[in-house]
Amino acid sequence: MIALKNCFCVMTGVPAGANDSGRSCAAGGDLFGVDILIEGNRIQKIGNNLHIPAGATIIDASRHVVLPGLVNTHHHFYQTLTRNLPGAQDAKLFDWLTYLYDIWKYLDPEAVYWSSMLAMAELAKTGCTLSSDHHYLYPANFAGDIPTLQFKAADDVGLRFAPTRGSMCRSKKDGGLPPDSTVQDEDTILAHSEETIRKFHDAAPDAMHKVSLAPCSPFSVNESLMRRTAELGRKYGVRLHTHLAETSDEDVYCIEMYGRRPLQLMEDCGLIGPDVWYAHGIYFNDEELDVLARTKTGVAHCPASNARLGSGIARVREMLDKGIPVGLAVDGSASNDSSDMLGEVRQALLLQRIRYGSHGITAREVLSIATKGGAGILGYDQLGTITEGAIADIALFNVMKLEYAGALSDPVAALVFSGYNHGVDHLIVNGKQVVSSGSLVNANEEEILANAEKAAKRLYAKAGIL
Repeated sequence: MIALKNCFCVMTGVPAGANDSGRSCAAGGDLFGVDILIEGNRIQKIGNNLHIPAGATIIDASRHVVLPGLVNTHHHFYQTLTRNLPGAQDAKLFDWLTYLYDIWKYLDPEAVYWSSMLAMAELAKTGCTLSSDHHYLYPANFAGDIPTLQFKAADDVGLRFAPTRGSMCRSKKDGGLPPDSTVQDEDTILAHSEETIRKFHDAAPDAMHKVSLAPCSPFSVNESLMRRTAELGRKYGVRLHTHLAETSDEDVYCIEMYGRRPLQLMEDCGLIGPDVWYAHGIYFNDEELDVLARTKTGVAHCPASNARLGSGIARVREMLDKGIPVGLAVDGSASNDSSDMLGEVRQALLLQRIRYGSHGITAREVLSIATKGGAGILGYDQLGTITEGAIADIALFNVMKLEYAGALSDPVAALVFSGYNHGVDHLIVNGKQVVSSGSLVNANEEEILANAEKAAKRLYAKAGIL
């Protein structure tokens, strides 16, 4: 049992007036000075001066803005080992991929495990309680099972984990971008996808593990694999994911290779609908946005990565207005180059205002995308709010610091508009502390650092760089 005492401000994640516990702030459904009692993995009670049972762990939250846990809807954990490489610092997507594939093809089990530990440690320390990952690269002769390694890392950190079993079957010899040694044939992919679902997927609303299926992109898979993956996913009731509409080069490629724009290709392959979400979605035209709205297909918005690669700015304002499900994502740590979830929230706000002006998006809209929006996209309808009975995934940020002085007239918005140290003081996942006083509870940060650096250097040596 955990008790959060005298919370400075709680963003409930519900509209003003929908939660009458405590005092409501005029800015929205925010609560001031309340206690939150967590029992098991649920929020049992919210109110003023709650009775705290003996034996409960008490956290003084009088300096903290308390948020629903942030949700990361798209990532590539292994890319934490190839951040900031000189050969990829100034490249656009296709050139960036071509350069990095020749390094990533040397991934080994240690590299997968420690890169996953590193990514999830960063995510946890910046407020993320639930993350997906899109691991699509399965090198030849890899001596281990990649999903097993990643789920172990998630459990070792303590994060709720809903990854995809990604895939690539079209290599250079078939007109794709990846090296031949990084792709698999369709039957191998589908057999392992089914095995991964059976081994790890939990359909419960509070599951710590879920699995989705994710052909990598239109330029690294074929139509047959896309169709067969969609059929397999629906057989087991799991969600589907892919990269889509990230660059104008992708449009050109799809028209030349398939005779269709990317979204039409997805429609023809069955990769569309309320159980599907796409990463990026920058280059959807007006008609395609209407298709997404009609089919309730989701989009993982990746603002920092899109800016870093110069890919463009997604039309998130219009997506929200049309009712398209939108979540937030840090994307690959070699195209960001970090796993900073609260930083991503701020970046999303800034980019939408560049595109649409100062009223383009509000702080609470971006935070809603990063919490409730992302949770829905990943299949967790009971996450994303701090209300009685909700699953206890909660992030506590200390705002009684220099960088927030003068910003506390609206403490929730202060996390987006002000500040530069995006670390949480405390993170609770499924009712258990994962970060306490700024440090990981379940894992040794120095050990993660040392082993991730060792794995990165081993990759570089095998690839003959640096």
